[in-house]
Amino acid sequence: MGQRVLVAEFMHETNTFSIQKTDEDAFRKSSYYLDNEIPQAFRGTRTSMGAAFEAAERFGWDMVHPLVASANPSGRVTTACFDALTDRILSACDGVQGVLLHLHGSMSTEDHDDGEGEFLSRLRASIGSGIPIVVVLDLHATVTQTMVDNADALISYRTYPHIDQYERTWQAAELLQQAMDGKIDPKVAVARRPILYALDGGRTTSPPMAKLLRRADALEAAGKALAVSIQAGFSSADVHDIGPSVAVTANDRAAAQAIAEELMDYVWEQRTFSSIHFTPLEGAIAKAKAGTGASRPLVIADYSDNPGSGAYGDATTLLKAILDADLQNVGFHAICDPEAVRQAQAAGVGNAVTLKLGGKTDPGIGGGPLEVTGHVVAITDGSFIAYGPMGGGARRNYGLSLLLRVGGTEIIVISNNGQATDLAQFTSLGVDPTRKSTLIVKSMQHFRAAFEPIAREVLEVDSGALSTRNFKERPYKKIRRPIWPLDPI
Repeated sequence: MGQRVLVAEFMHETNTFSIQKTDEDAFRKSSYYLDNEIPQAFRGTRTSMGAAFEAAERFGWDMVHPLVASANPSGRVTTACFDALTDRILSACDGVQGVLLHLHGSMSTEDHDDGEGEFLSRLRASIGSGIPIVVVLDLHATVTQTMVDNADALISYRTYPHIDQYERTWQAAELLQQAMDGKIDPKVAVARRPILYALDGGRTTSPPMAKLLRRADALEAAGKALAVSIQAGFSSADVHDIGPSVAVTANDRAAAQAIAEELMDYVWEQRTFSSIHFTPLEGAIAKAKAGTGASRPLVIADYSDNPGSGAYGDATTLLKAILDADLQNVGFHAICDPEAVRQAQAAGVGNAVTLKLGGKTDPGIGGGPLEVTGHVVAITDGSFIAYGPMGGGARRNYGLSLLLRVGGTEIIVISNNGQATDLAQFTSLGVDPTRKSTLIVKSMQHFRAAFEPIAREVLEVDSGALSTRNFKERPYKKIRRPIWPLDPI
C-alpha cells in the first residue's frame, strides 16, 4: 500500500449581503458527490479532482475521497451544513499521511466569517501538526492568518476565467508528495494592505495581475519560493480580512514573508487600475438593435446580476429593456425562477403560457417580476456535460430548465442558479448561440472563456442588481477600517 492521502473538495464563495442561506440542499443542487460516486464522476476529467486521481496513480497513493461538494455562490452557509460536511471529511482522516484540498477561500458561515479558517483549524486539530496539508484556492480567495497557520501550502488559480484548476491541483499534488517524502518543509506567509478591491478584480490579462503572475513564475523557477499565489479577494463579503492578498509558500517563513510584502507593495501602487468599462443600458440596447442580422453575436454581460458572485440571477431590468425594444434573434441566459419553470411544464411543450418571470427573490434589487406570455419551446432536466474551457468534461446540473420564446427573444429559465460559462448551457436546450444576433449572459468575467471567441463584440452593463460595483452603497459593517477606496488613506 502507498501513502494514505485524503483528497476532498468543499467550496463556497459566500456573498454575505445575500438573503439566501446556503444549506446542504444547495450543495446537492450544484455538485455533491460522496465516496464511491466520485471516481466515476471525475476520473479522466480536466478538473481539480481529475488531476488528483492522476496524481494518486503516479505517486501510488492510497487515496481517500470522502466528499466533493460545491454550491453556487449565495448567502452564508448554515451551521448545520458546514458542520455536517466538515465532519464527513474529518471522519475519513484516520491514518492519513497527507491531505490535498480544493477549497474556495471565501466561505462564510452563520457562525464564522472565515469558513475555511475554521475548517482548516478543525482539520489540523484532528490530524495533528506533522501531517502536511496542501490547499488549492480560488483566485478570489480571502486568505486569512488562520488559514495560513493551519496549512502547509496554499496555491491559487492563475487564470480568470478559471481554466487552470487541473494544473494548479497537479502543482499542489507534487508539493504534497515532496512534503510527505521529507524533501521540503513548506510554510506559508501572507501579506495584505488596507484595500477592499484592486488587481482589476483579478483579471489575469490586465497589467497588474499579469505582471505579478510573471514575477510569481520567475520566483518559483528560481527556487526562491515553492509557490507564489496572488489572490484578488472577494468584495461581496462583509468580513474583516476582505481584499487582495499575496500568499507565499517556502521552506523559510521569513523569506516567504519578505517576498509577499514586496509583491503586495506593488498591489498597493496599482490599486486604482481598472479595465472595466460599463456601457449604459440604453447604449447596449441600441447597439444590439443596430446589429440584428449580424453573422456573429453581440454578447452583453449583466455584470451586477452575476450568480457567480452570489447575485440572485433573477434580476429583470435588462430583460425588460430587451423585450420593450422588441429585439430579434436574442438568446438570454438565464433567469433563475423554478416557479416559472414548473408553470411552463404544466402548460406543456408547444403551448403558450402567461406567467410572472423573475424578480422574486428581492424585487427591490435589479427589477421585479415581469408578466410575459411566451411559447414553451423545450423543457429539460438541466443536466449535461460541460466540455468548454471551464467545464473540463464534468457534469453540470441546473435543475428543471425551460426555453421560453417571447417575441424575438429565447429566454432560458433555470431552477438551480448559475452563471453562463459554457456553450452547452444554450445548446442543451436546443439553442445555437453562434447563430444569435445578441446573447445575454449573467456573468462578470467567466463567460469570456466560452463566449468571447464567438462574439463580434462584448459589452458589460451594470443593471443595479446585488453585485453592483458601487461599493460605497454596500452596507459594510465588519470590514477593517480605514480601507481604500471607502476611506481616504
